[in-house]
Amino acid sequence: MAQKAGVSAATASRVLSGHSSTSEEARQAVRTAAAELGFRPNAQARSLRKTSTQTIGLLLPDIRNPFFADLAHAVEQRARDFGYLTLFGNANESQTQQDSYVDVMLSQRVDGLIAAPQGSAQDLRGLLAGEVPTVFVDRVVDGAAVPSVTADNTGGIADAVHHLTQRGHRRIGYIAGPQSTSTGRERLQAYRAAVAETGADDDGSLIYLGDFQSASGAAGARCLLDLAEPPTALLAADSLMSIGAIAVCNERSLTIGRDVAFVAYDDIEAFTLLNPALTVIAHDVHAMGRLAVDLLIAEIAGESPESAVLPSRLIIRGSTPSRPEGKRP
Repeated sequence: MAQKAGVSAATASRVLSGHSSTSEEARQAVRTAAAELGFRPNAQARSLRKTSTQTIGLLLPDIRNPFFADLAHAVEQRARDFGYLTLFGNANESQTQQDSYVDVMLSQRVDGLIAAPQGSAQDLRGLLAGEVPTVFVDRVVDGAAVPSVTADNTGGIADAVHHLTQRGHRRIGYIAGPQSTSTGRERLQAYRAAVAETGADDDGSLIYLGDFQSASGAAGARCLLDLAEPPTALLAADSLMSIGAIAVCNERSLTIGRDVAFVAYDDIEAFTLLNPALTVIAHDVHAMGRLAVDLLIAEIAGESPESAVLPSRLIIRGSTPSRPEGKRP
C-alpha cells in the first residue's frame, strides 16, 4: 500500500495509526490507496502498539565526535537504570538524515526521544507534534516547547576570549559552528560580544563559519592563518573542528603554545595528551546525559520537567601562553 500511495512504509504506518506528524497530502494518498486496496486497519494491533516498548531513541549529530560518543554512553547507562534500552541514530550533521531517523524512531514506537537537533521548529514539526515525549540535549530549537539540558555556551566562550586578551592576544581567529544549530549561533554571538567587551580586534575576516566537522576546522585554520595579518590565537567551537585546525598547524610546523595560542570547545581526553595540553572550554557531558534521561523519564510519567543549563568552565593549560614572540603564523 505504501508503494501505491507513493510514500515510505513508515509514513503509511503513521497515517494508518492516526499519528498527527504527517502531511495532509500524505494522509490523503494513503487513505485513497487503502480504499482502493480494501485495507482495514487492525484495531487489536493498533492497541498493542500503544503499550510501552521500554525503548528510548537517542538522535545525535555526529557519532564520530568524541563529545557525542561520551554523551551516548551516559544516556545509555542511565536509561538502563530505569529499565530502558536505547536506539541510536546518527544524523551526520545532516537535516535530511536527521529527519529519516526521526521517522524511523517514531514508527518504532519508542517511549521517548532524546535529540540534539538542528533546523527550525517548522523543519521538526513531525518530532514536535507532541505524540512522543521528547527532550533536547546540548542543542535546542527556537520556539519549541521541549524541555532541554544544555551548557552555558555564552559564559564558556566569553571566558576564553577574556583569557586570551588578558594574555595579550588581540587578533583571535574564531572557527564557528553551523548557524543552523543553536550551539553554533549562541557561541558565535558570545564570541562577537566578548570581542566588543574586551576591545579585541573586531575584524570580520577573523571569523570562519564551519560545520562542526574536522574538514571545516582544517579549512578554517588555513583561511585564518593565510590572512595578511593572521591571528595570534585560534578558538574552535567544537572538538572535531579543533582536531582539523590542529592538523593544519602541524602541517605548517607551527607549535601550538609557542607560535599560536589555541582554545578548543569541549574537553576530550585526546586534548590532554598533546604537548602542550590544550586549554579547553569544558562542561560535564556525563551529567548532561544523565539529566536528559531523568527529564525524559519524568515526561513519560506525565510530568512537566524544567529545562536545565549546566555550567561551563575554562580549563587553562599550556596552549594559551602570553602573545607569542617567536614564529608568526
